[in-house]
Amino acid sequence: MAWAAAGGAALLAAAAVALIWANLAPAAYASFWATEVAGHPFSAVVNDGLMAIFFLLIGLEMKRELTVGELADRRAAALPVAAALAGMLLPAGIFLAIAGGTPAAAGWGIPMATDVAFALAVLAALRARVPPALWAFLLGVAVIDDIGAIIVIAVAYPDGIRAGWLAAAMAALIAFGVLARRRVRGAVPFILLGTTAWAFTALSGINATIAGVAVGLLIPAALPGQPAGTAPLARTVRVVHPWSSFVILPVFALANAGIVFRSGAMDADGALAALLGASLGLLAGKALGVPLGAWLAIRTGLGRMPTGAGWGQMIGIGLIAGTGFTVSLFITDLAFDDASLQDAARIGVLAGSVVAAIAGALVLLASGRARTPRPGEPARG
Repeated sequence: MAWAAAGGAALLAAAAVALIWANLAPAAYASFWATEVAGHPFSAVVNDGLMAIFFLLIGLEMKRELTVGELADRRAAALPVAAALAGMLLPAGIFLAIAGGTPAAAGWGIPMATDVAFALAVLAALRARVPPALWAFLLGVAVIDDIGAIIVIAVAYPDGIRAGWLAAAMAALIAFGVLARRRVRGAVPFILLGTTAWAFTALSGINATIAGVAVGLLIPAALPGQPAGTAPLARTVRVVHPWSSFVILPVFALANAGIVFRSGAMDADGALAALLGASLGLLAGKALGVPLGAWLAIRTGLGRMPTGAGWGQMIGIGLIAGTGFTVSLFITDLAFDDASLQDAARIGVLAGSVVAAIAGALVLLASGRARTPRPGEPARG
């Protein structure tokens, strides 16, 4: 998980640079991201183009977890699935309870997702205090969160679906899947078909990053007679991970975390609701929803407590799951056209994520100390 800690640090550094740049030189910041590249603002190229590679990685992580990871075993998967579902529904409900009836209501999807890079970076800093099973649990929760976020992006924030282009995108994806199943070698056909699917998806009115997820899910996790480490999925992850963690996500943070703090920023109709809905949805919604979902799964016998973990640590994991930076900012951009609502929601995402990460770390530290056994005494779950 070293990549997660380093990637989370790079993301945090880029967000800090964006905040400083936007507030010291707001005109220069706005002008830079408005620069046209191939007829589109640079910010749109980042959000709609480069982020497709990040979502490709999400698709790859989903495929790996569903085939050979924690989610491959139904009983093991029940716990993160239940925790993630409650950890998505409760934040969305909190957002709507605060922002319902205001122009900010469309942002209900903002607090639903967990930023896996930030979350795992926090756990990496507490490695000695966190049972290994909790790493797998959090990763499973994050993968299910990502699936939920993809569904929300596709269903709740389309730009008028155009069936012809959508059918063309599906045809490109089907062709991609056929080549993958026939074990066609060479990256060029897959890159061409993946790019075509992305372009047609953009033209269909569905957010083009969905194509990245679909491509990731179509890449084979393993081939008969081939070692797992050399399978297409593993090779693609090794190529995409560093680009996503150290180039694409930091650039995304630079483009989207540059909030200008100015007086009267909360005066716009719905701005305060967007800020509170995003921050409290991430902080309280995840902190309550994740352990609640886990408790229900364990109580009904569908799941079991991660080895070596206790409820204090599960609450800590729920708080850390409230670091919703990347996908939350992405949904913010889709949900609102009003710049004031976007800035308010971004402030809420940043505040909620930072407080959730710090609170989660403190809870895990405290629960770790409380659960340290005396010499000769076995640890209890």
